[in-house]
Amino acid sequence: MPTSPAFYIVSIIIALVLIVVAFLLGIRHRKTVAEREISSAEEEAKRIINESIKAAESKKREALLEAKEEIHKSRSEYEREVKERRTELQKQERRLQQKEENLDRKTENLEKKTDSLNRKLAEADATQEEIERIKRSQLEMLERISGYTVDEAKAYLISQLEQDVTHEMAVKLKEIEAQYKEESEARAREVIATAIQRCAADHASEITVSVVPLPNDEMKGRIIGREGRNIRTIETLTGCDLIIDDTPEAITVSSFDPVRREVARLALEKLIQDGRIHPARIEEMVAKAQKEVSATIKAEGERAVFETNVHGLHPDLIRLIGRQKYRTSYGQNVLSHSIEVAHIAGLMASELGVDAATARRAGLLHDLGKSIDHEVEGSHVTIGVDLARKYKESEEVIHAIEAHHGDVEPHTVIACLVQAADTISAARPGARRENIENYVKRLEKLEEVSNSFPGIAGSYAIQAGREIRIMVKPEEVSEDQMTLLARSIAKRIEEELTYPGQIKVHVLRETKAVEYAK
Repeated sequence: MPTSPAFYIVSIIIALVLIVVAFLLGIRHRKTVAEREISSAEEEAKRIINESIKAAESKKREALLEAKEEIHKSRSEYEREVKERRTELQKQERRLQQKEENLDRKTENLEKKTDSLNRKLAEADATQEEIERIKRSQLEMLERISGYTVDEAKAYLISQLEQDVTHEMAVKLKEIEAQYKEESEARAREVIATAIQRCAADHASEITVSVVPLPNDEMKGRIIGREGRNIRTIETLTGCDLIIDDTPEAITVSSFDPVRREVARLALEKLIQDGRIHPARIEEMVAKAQKEVSATIKAEGERAVFETNVHGLHPDLIRLIGRQKYRTSYGQNVLSHSIEVAHIAGLMASELGVDAATARRAGLLHDLGKSIDHEVEGSHVTIGVDLARKYKESEEVIHAIEAHHGDVEPHTVIACLVQAADTISAARPGARRENIENYVKRLEKLEEVSNSFPGIAGSYAIQAGREIRIMVKPEEVSEDQMTLLARSIAKRIEEELTYPGQIKVHVLRETKAVEYAK
């Protein structure tokens, strides 16, 4: 039979009532269980608290016992340490007391010694006064006996001492000079002679003019040209002067620049061979001559480098060396001179065990500045140093260039060798020539320097200026002073004169005694 809605509602209500009753019963049961658990937890908590209180009291008693023991122990240690410190203080007090007693005794002894020293100083002062009085009386007595005052006696003794020292110094100087001169001359003679024997170079002397031979005198007019146009063209293009005078079948080319002079000479020879002489042809021949001279300069530089076995030179330096072929110094060809200096310096370096390659390099480059000294201001030494620095040469080579004429003091063996080789090459007989005027002036200056010293009776330059003989006044210059005088004159000559090689200073002293038998 179908159920009505009221039945459903009543069923739902009953179900809800049952659920509520069941929930309330569950809650009551849980409350009962919770109360039982709470009571048991409270009992357990009381038990734990009681146990904790007992344990805390036990630990408290233990901590108190430990603290009392620690306090007792610390007090014992403190009492022991105090006792030890008191003992140490007593010891220090006893030591201080002993030191005070010793200091008192030392002070007392020092006072006694001071009193004794004062007495002795007083006695010493009295004794000193007595000594001074005796000394004065003795000096007065000595002055009366000798006839000299103290100052006069001092001057006399000093003069005697000076004479003795001068004599001993002259004797010692002679001995040392003789010894070292003998040893050094033997070795130097061996080294230089060996170097010169192994290097025998020819000498070419030139001047500032070149002579061009002509096939006939008619060629002079063709070279001059109509209204002088040809000669003007040649002089303008080459920078040289053409001297056409009455000299038969010859034209003189004059120029301070040897390269320009060589270009002009070659151009004239080509024009004479060609026969066609006019401005256009002159320009062509001058250009050809310039190329030939440039090629010759390069070839000569390479030849010099190859001949001296010098490697690694800058190409511009090689060309500058080649230019020296057309440069002369006192009539001596500079390229030949540089090659000879390189050989001599290298040979001497080999004999002495020095770097021969660097010596040859420095010798070849020592007159580098002469290649362009007509174009650049300054001495050839300064120009050479600047060029060497420009082309990154070593400092040793640069110093040798700078020192080869004594502009700076040489401080390397290479510089000394180059300086010596330069002098040997320049001073070799026939290597250089000097005009008569400069030669006479040099000899006069040499005699003037020698005569400037006191006690000189006369001086005479001989051996073409390689030796100076000096006569001294015997009453003014003693034998001992002769050695010192010779050295002083040599030093003055070195400082004031410029000369190749060396000059021998020969001092002579002559004593004469004349009497007549009647």
